Amino acid sequence: MQVIPEEFRESRTDFMPAALKGALGGGATGLVAGLVAVAIPPLGVTLAGVAAITAVGAAAGTWSAALMGSALPDPVRQKFEDEVKAGRVLVVVDASDEEHAKLEPLLAQAGTRRMAFEESSQMT
Repeated sequence: MQVIPEEFRESRTDFMPAALKGALGGGATGLVAGLVAVAIPPLGVTLAGVAAITAVGAAAGTWSAALMGSALPDPVRQKFEDEVKAGRVLVVVDASDEEHAKLEPLLAQAGTRRMAFEESSQMT
């Protein structure tokens, strides 16, 4: 455990994934709102205005989603909370199918138990 950096030892919240989803959702909403505003001539919104509305939407989405995400445990922790509470060590292996095929026999020899968790990786 001493070799593993502190930030990788335990993930407590869903802050970053929520913030990224909020930025995407807020930006898309802002873009649509800006394009609708351009289509209404009396509003006088230009393309620069669309960019500004998109940026404000992305900022608002990031802020609100990050606040909500900071209150939620991360998805891995939610699924395996009982195992963690029981004092077991949880090791998450994020690898390709080929790498899993190579690692699985070695992990089984070490006395581990596989607990499936199918979730898209944050890095892809």
